[in-house]
Amino acid sequence: MALLTRIRGPRDLDRLTPAQLAALAEEIRGFLVEEVSKTGGHLGPNLGVVELTIALHRVFDSPRDRILFDTGHQSYVHKLLTGRQDFSGLRTKGGLSGYPSRAESEHDVIENSHASTVLGYADGLAKANQLQGHKDRPVVAVIGDGALTGGMAWEALNNIADAKDRPLVIVVNDNERSYSPTIGGLANHLATLRTTQGYERFLSWGKDALQRTPVVGQQLFETLHGAKKGLKDFIAPQGMFEDLGIKYIGPIDGHDLTALESALTKARGFGGPVIVHCLTEKGRGYHAAENNDEDRFHAVGVIHPETGLPIKSAGKDWTSVFGEEMVALGRERKDIVGITAAMLHPVGLAPFAKAFPNRIFDVGIAEQHAAVSAAGLATNGLHPVVAVYATFLNRAFDQVLMDVALHRLGVTFVLDRAGVTGTDGASHNGMWDMSILQVVPGLRLAAPRDADQLRAQLREAVEVDDAPTVVRYSKGTVGPAVPSLGRIGGMDLLLENGERDGDRRADVLIVSVGAMAPVCLETAELLAAQGITCTVVDPRWVKPVDPALPGLAAEHRVVVTVEDNGRAGGVGSAVAQTLRDADVDLPLRDFGIPQEFLDHATRDQIMAEIGLTAPDIARQVTALVSRLGAQAVQA
Repeated sequence: MALLTRIRGPRDLDRLTPAQLAALAEEIRGFLVEEVSKTGGHLGPNLGVVELTIALHRVFDSPRDRILFDTGHQSYVHKLLTGRQDFSGLRTKGGLSGYPSRAESEHDVIENSHASTVLGYADGLAKANQLQGHKDRPVVAVIGDGALTGGMAWEALNNIADAKDRPLVIVVNDNERSYSPTIGGLANHLATLRTTQGYERFLSWGKDALQRTPVVGQQLFETLHGAKKGLKDFIAPQGMFEDLGIKYIGPIDGHDLTALESALTKARGFGGPVIVHCLTEKGRGYHAAENNDEDRFHAVGVIHPETGLPIKSAGKDWTSVFGEEMVALGRERKDIVGITAAMLHPVGLAPFAKAFPNRIFDVGIAEQHAAVSAAGLATNGLHPVVAVYATFLNRAFDQVLMDVALHRLGVTFVLDRAGVTGTDGASHNGMWDMSILQVVPGLRLAAPRDADQLRAQLREAVEVDDAPTVVRYSKGTVGPAVPSLGRIGGMDLLLENGERDGDRRADVLIVSVGAMAPVCLETAELLAAQGITCTVVDPRWVKPVDPALPGLAAEHRVVVTVEDNGRAGGVGSAVAQTLRDADVDLPLRDFGIPQEFLDHATRDQIMAEIGLTAPDIARQVTALVSRLGAQAVQA
């Protein structure tokens, strides 16, 4: 790492020769494989942008020139070139974030990790530069071809193209993939640009060949040159961008430093909006990634650096349980179709796609379109299952509300990685879904506590044909099955260690939401050791609140709700409202995630920090019960 250790900031790159730059690129790839294999992280995307990032920092003067990344998971090389070379704590508490982080460096302008937003930021920054008289400060937005499938990117392009004198460079990092291969009309267009020989080379050949042709050669060349736009569209159809009014440069070999610097230098000097189309290879230089057809090691856990194989084998996870059940449902019902937003493998729909290739729809990074398209499918008699990460459903809220729920359509939304997810940081914690969905009329929301309940509640969800249904579950390995002792209304009774007959009431009713069941049962054990009796129920469907809950609550002295979701507007709030409506006047304590953006750390570390562990909950409940007992004695 002789060269890399000498790079403390972007301007250190200026002193390197072409040969040294090429050697630095290889050093960086070796560093990434060695370090990311120890911690896990986004390996493939960063291996693909090594030369591109070096070229960006040689041509542009960060942070004076703003360099933005979308979605940010390809920013590891940027971190290395801006002085952050301690990757030992990558994505762990106190270590480097897996995305740009303004707390880490002045070179990190934005820390977005939801796709397709960077062009909007760039448009705003360029407008601000213009208003402030900074005409010599270009804004550079690096966006992947996958992120260009998002509608927000095209809304931004529409505005960017309107200003011919704002220096804004859009670098399309085209590796033909988001997580998996990019699909759709835009992907086909970019593929055409990749594979076409190109207008400039054709015109150069034509000039030489035609000018050597006697009599008509020169005249024919001039005619063709006058028809440049039409010929250009025929030879290399970049007209889609130029018709918007945005200069197009490319395609450029994204691993050729000389070609990259030349193209970026031209773009910098243009003075208006320019697209530089760079062809890169995800996972480049790492054999295990290059041969991984699924996602080119988009994101990895701890792996063996030489083989790329996981160091530890995990148990069955929530995602695979969903994937297996979807295949079973697909065999039983021909009306079941799957929808994914560019995340076929991460959300577990790949087995369904393999079994039923005509019944799966990948809409690209376009969650809003996924929801409305699902509404159309449901209107015509099919039952769509839309699988996304919980944090990404936020984008489609209006469509869930107005296009699915208002029309009383049977669409099932499956939310993977709900609750605290940990290492990806604030943007990926799925802590808002049960709050924002509470306000949707008619919507039904299930939170399964284990694999058996996930299978059962997914089946219950797809039976609903007159309202949207939601099934949400956690990230990672599924724990052991949590058995039920029986049913109270539609709720599963998980534990009961006190009497609740006649005038005698148990002390605490614990309403356990989804994967928090083991924590709630452990809490009950700790309370029992203090002589406090408990009933623990899993409502299974947390929206609407089960009609039997108020009556059950009235047989206790205290109600406690525990959820892996934000406290504001969550299940605890809905339960409290239901008790008030039923004139059940009891103390209620709602335990959940505070409305804060949580830094990256392990799930267990975050749960401990926010007090969402059994000892923390038991301590607070014990204090509450003690106060109630003291008040009763005084009365």
